[in-house]
Amino acid sequence: MFNFSKRIGIDLGTANSLVYVAGVGIVLNEPTVVAISTDDNRVLAVGNEAKEMLGRTPGNISASRPMKDGVIADYVITEAMLSYFIDRVCGGTRFFKPEVMVCVPAGVTSVERRAVLDATLSAGAKTAFLIDEPLAAAIGSNIPIANPSGNMIVDIGGGTVEAAVICLGGVVVHNSVRVGGNKLDEAIQSYIRKKYNLIIGERQSEEIKIRIGNAVYSKSGTPPQMEVRGRDAPTGLPRTVVLNSDEITEAMSDPLKKIVGAVKGVLEQTPPELASDIIDKGIVMSGGTSLLNNLDKLLTDETGVPCHTAENPLLSVVLGTGMALENLDLYKRSVSKR
Repeated sequence: MFNFSKRIGIDLGTANSLVYVAGVGIVLNEPTVVAISTDDNRVLAVGNEAKEMLGRTPGNISASRPMKDGVIADYVITEAMLSYFIDRVCGGTRFFKPEVMVCVPAGVTSVERRAVLDATLSAGAKTAFLIDEPLAAAIGSNIPIANPSGNMIVDIGGGTVEAAVICLGGVVVHNSVRVGGNKLDEAIQSYIRKKYNLIIGERQSEEIKIRIGNAVYSKSGTPPQMEVRGRDAPTGLPRTVVLNSDEITEAMSDPLKKIVGAVKGVLEQTPPELASDIIDKGIVMSGGTSLLNNLDKLLTDETGVPCHTAENPLLSVVLGTGMALENLDLYKRSVSKR
């Protein structure tokens, strides 16, 4: 029997959404931003085009992120975004509805799970599958999850940190903290406002984090510096200040402590047999925020367990979702379906 419908895997991230088509690979990687006309609630732009509008829109256009902390914050906009992704992959006219698998954080409630399934079906899917994010990240990082030995994955995205110990194809212990790259950006914004009375936007704070952000203080020499432009709070006029990476480390210290706490929380609950496996193999980090300078060093110092970043940290979740979709029989215990 032929199956004419496409099979699509979607990583609906807080910061970026990626789409995988079975047999083809990753076909889409765009920011999770939607621009809407407030006059008639029409979707004007999705992804890169909408991100360019963030903080720059006139009164009748609103650009927003429909996902907050890894879960749906705005159901209608998320559905419109899913529909846009499915249209981009399948074309506007669809004789055969696609099968769609979406990954969700392991710590979401059953109501939040149902919201994702409903939004996926309303957006035009024939069947909707859900897979837990840590499992998808582990599959995409080439971790042999079906083996009877423990593996630990920490997926640090834009909105959540998902730390999980995986054994025999299932999640044994997990901890989900709603802290991620966005919280680091916000911490940088508020630090600069407090210390320098300078107001900057979220795109600028993200650029600071990427260019000079560091999870640990620089031990030797002068730390890297960067010019930052923003609006002076008292006068309202444009102003420039020079920041160094140690200031950014200080700014991010609070969210970084929460990330470390999430990892320690999982290690404390791990059964002793699996704990010894994890000490041997180390902790694998995935997700865009795991690319922060020296974050692996910070986690290694704090936990005493070696940490390393996955080969494709930004893509591991969507690759794992796609692999699970292509091998549904192997992973059917790990997937829920509607």
